[in-house]
Order: sequence, then structure tokens, then C-alpha cells
Amino acid sequence: MHAPLESLSEDAAPKKAPRERLISIPYLLLRGTTAAGAFAMGFVQTFVFARILDPERFSIFIVTAAVGYSLWITDLGLAKIAFVNLRTPHLSGTKDDRAAREAGAVIQFYILLSVVASLVCFGFEALRHGGSVHEALDLALFLLFIVLNLAWFSLRTVSIAVDLFVYFERLEFVRRAVNIATLLAMLFGLPLTVFLIGSNLLWAVLFTAAISKLVTRGALVLHLHGFVRELIAFFRTNWHSVSRSATGALSGLFVATFPYYVVPIAFGLGAAPIILDTVFKIFRGACVIFAAVCDLATPGQTRAYNAHDAKRLVLTTLVAIGLCAIPALCASGLLIFGGKELYRFLLHTAATVPPQVTPIVVVLLLASVFQIVSEALLQYTGYFRSLALNGVILVAMMIVATIVAFAAKFGLVGFLAAYAVAYTLGATFLTTAAILGPIRAAATPLGEKPSWSGLVKALRPARQPA
Repeated sequence: MHAPLESLSEDAAPKKAPRERLISIPYLLLRGTTAAGAFAMGFVQTFVFARILDPERFSIFIVTAAVGYSLWITDLGLAKIAFVNLRTPHLSGTKDDRAAREAGAVIQFYILLSVVASLVCFGFEALRHGGSVHEALDLALFLLFIVLNLAWFSLRTVSIAVDLFVYFERLEFVRRAVNIATLLAMLFGLPLTVFLIGSNLLWAVLFTAAISKLVTRGALVLHLHGFVRELIAFFRTNWHSVSRSATGALSGLFVATFPYYVVPIAFGLGAAPIILDTVFKIFRGACVIFAAVCDLATPGQTRAYNAHDAKRLVLTTLVAIGLCAIPALCASGLLIFGGKELYRFLLHTAATVPPQVTPIVVVLLLASVFQIVSEALLQYTGYFRSLALNGVILVAMMIVATIVAFAAKFGLVGFLAAYAVAYTLGATFLTTAAILGPIRAAATPLGEKPSWSGLVKALRPARQPA
């Protein structure tokens, strides 16, 4: 049986954390490079699509991408649960075949979902009045290209659980480099359809390499004909954690995607969705970088948490916050002093971003540092209940903020400002939950009730002998 996800510190015997670097330097360099590639790819895609597609078709691709990301509704935080189930035995030097089978079923489910979604998209677009088979193929391939990220990021989570993160990031580096190169090639005549076919073939190669390595390590076991049974077993075994994790995951998905539906409905296609997408390319792109930093910290955080080493847990978390703050402050400075030129360079003549948008993006960037770091710490230590509660509160605040914005007829800029206020409040609540949850638990000896005095005592510097 798996250890209860929300009480690892209570059920596992404390172990002395090895005195190793807080963050692996090779992993730092490699993960930093792939995160920068992910950030750059979003802008390169906007740059290229703004020049090869007319504004209306560009906005259709944006909405299609939003539909693809909305399919993350099926994520439910399953990969994070698989991480906890795999991480605990890995740290103790053992293997859990049941956890490996269930993790394999989760990955297979996400891949199947991606294929089915692309086929549905093709059929819908081909049968739509005025649609063409060629346009339907492009949108279906684009949707497949987007949705497969769900399975890929789940593989990354599994790879971190068994300390295969460096191997995975090498594959990720190849993916980002090839995709960026072929995106830019479209400016020189490469057809969009060829790019989309090639990108999905690249997915096939990368998935084969990553899955083969994880199977060899014992982190995945694949049953092509029995994965449904394994998936059902996963839900049955982890039902309480799934329900809580799902609430948090669905809330995060809502926060990330609902503006892509609200803005086209309220302001129409064309400039408004393009402006929104540009803002979110910066905001969500930065979140990708922050998540990469959290990936660097996760191995050390989980070791410190299981060992009840509160000082090391806090120190590793502070390092993560500091590393996230560097790109956040750099991006904020770039936007404040060169935002107008950056927007014009990216969008060309597709749309003009109002100057009032820049301070909104800066607020989102700074708030997301604490949001992403706290969220990762809670996820990888199994505090899904805290994530669920915060997610529900944040969704409620987003809905209220949206209603207020449109009731007051604020317009697109006002809507984005209301979104930023709600998001910042959510980040504040989540940071508090991380302190009250895993950090305080790590500072509490076995058998004692968590308390502030215990946390202060655990973090107090040791007195030097006279």
C-alpha cells in the first residue's frame, strides 16, 4: 500500500538528509536552458504566426490552443500523485511495481486523449460550413501538438521522482531546439502543414526515448491492453487524494484558460484575443521558467521534508524564490523600459498593446513567483487538500472580478487588471498555506502537534560551543 499522501512526514521514519548541494548544478544549467527555450518558443510562435497568418486565422489558432490547454481538465493532478507514490520507495532504495503500473496507465491515457481530441477536431472543422480538409488537418495537427504536452509534462514529473531529470531535460532540449528552428523556417517558406507534421513526428521519437528509459528504471510499467484496468485501480487506491488534487488542478486550469473564452465573446476576434495571448505568453512563459526552478528544488525539498530537516527545506525553498525573482525582475524591467517596442516587434501590425497593460503584467510576474514556488512545494509533499481549498477560493475571486469588470464596463485593460488583483490574492493565500503545511510539518518531531513555537525552534540557528 502507498503511504498516505498528506502525511508522509508522520508515517515515514525520519532519515538524515544527505549533505549534498541544495540544487544540482548540471541540472540547473540544463533545466535553465530548456526553460528559456520554452519561454522563447511562445514568443517565436507569436512572432511567426503574426506574419504568416491573417489576424482572424491567427485568433482561431489561439482559440484552438486554448481548447487544447482546456483538455488539461483531465490532468486532475494525477502525475503529482504518481510522483508521491514513486518518490517515497525510490528514496528508501526500493521499487513499487504497483505505482509503476499506475503511472504507466496515466501516461497512456493522456496520449490516447491527445489522439482522440485531434481526430474530433479534424471531423468538426472538416464538416463545418465553409471549412476545408486542409484547414481541418492543420488545426487537428496543431491541437495534437498542444495536447501532447500533458503527457510529456507528466513524464517529466515521473522522471524527477526517480532522479532521471537530467536525461529527460536532454530530450527536452532537443525538442525545444528543433521546434524553434522549424518555426523560424516558416518565415522562409516552410509550409505550416509540414511544420505541424514534423513536430508531431518529433513527439513520437521523444516519447519513445523517454518511456523506454523510465521503463528500464522501473518507474513505468506499460500494459497496452490492460491500462484501463490499471487506471481504474489508480483512482480506487488514491481516490481521496485524486479528489483533492483534481480540485486544485481544475481550478488552476480555469484560471489559466477562462480569459481565452471570455475575451473573444466580449470583445470579438482579432486584436483583443491577440493582445490577451501576448500578455499570457509573457505571464505563463515566466511561470514555465519558475516551474523549472521548482523542478530543480524538488529533489532536495522532498528529501528534507521526509527527513524532517526544516532548515534545509526552508533554505532550498528560499533559493527557489531567489532564482525565480531574477528572471521576474529582469522581465519586469524590460517591459517597463522597452515594452512598447517589444510588443511592436512581436505583433507587427496584427494588434497594438495599450501601455496600461505593462504594469498589469509586472504585477502578475511578481505574484507568480510566490504562487508557483508555493504550489510546487505543496504538490510534491502531498498537500492536495490545501491546494484544493486555495483553488476554489481563487476561482471564486476570478468569477467575482470578471463580473465586476464587465458590470463596470472596464474594457479589456480593466478585465486584465481585475484578473491580476484576484491572482495576487490567491498567491498570498497559497504562500501562507505552504508555511502552515509542509514547512511547519517538517519542523515538527514525530508524535508532536505542529505549532509555531516548534517551527521557530527548528529554524533557530544552533548555538556555537564556547
